[in-house]
Amino acid sequence: MSMPALSVVIPAFNEAASIEDVVKEAISVFSEGLDSFEIIVVDDGSDDDTAGALGPLSKADPRLRVIRHPNRSGKSAGLRTGFLAARAIWVATMDGDGQDDPRSVLEMSKAIDLTKVEQVGVVAGCRQNRTDGANRKFASRFANGLRRSLLNDDCPDTACGLKILPRDLFLVMPFFDAIHRYLPALAGHLGFETLNVTVVNRPRAAGESKYTNLGRAAAGLFDLLGVIWLMRRTHYPDPHMLLGARGGDRSS
Repeated sequence: MSMPALSVVIPAFNEAASIEDVVKEAISVFSEGLDSFEIIVVDDGSDDDTAGALGPLSKADPRLRVIRHPNRSGKSAGLRTGFLAARAIWVATMDGDGQDDPRSVLEMSKAIDLTKVEQVGVVAGCRQNRTDGANRKFASRFANGLRRSLLNDDCPDTACGLKILPRDLFLVMPFFDAIHRYLPALAGHLGFETLNVTVVNRPRAAGESKYTNLGRAAAGLFDLLGVIWLMRRTHYPDPHMLLGARGGDRSS
């Protein structure tokens, strides 16, 4: 089986009401805009039938794979499972609630050469029309400002689910819960640049957010301190020496 131009990882928890429509839309959009692709949905131990909702579609379309965690392990664990399973050099991430527009993934992918890894290590989506409530927006702005001042990651919306980065770069990063919020900072520490791209943010198709502002803030403080420690205690050689053969030029 040939390597796809792009792998797309969608972590999902209790998204049975929306995940089929999300994946169908993604397949339709990517079929028109990419030479080849694969979609990997990681069901993070859902209590509902998230994985089952995709059963008929995954049987009908080999470009879709569904992986199920036996128990809930968190969004970052879902991403790591998806990246381990991915076959492309570059991997895009999307949320499973319908808020992320797959057309934004296509626009983000145009900013890089999908056949090789150069200076850019993360293409980060930045939501300009967030549909969250006022309290959520304020909490995110405060957290983003604090994080950027301490980590100098130059990403105004690191919590956005839309990102594209090399598979091998993600897998050499030190893994921890909530790593998905620190990908630009960690990529910068490893010697790669982040490219911020404006993306579309839509209302949730169904369900509700899995986080609260208070819970997010408490965990975020400890995560931030941990990332500062990791960056001070982690040193690497030349950035491209981090990447295996899969992360190199496949265009020749």
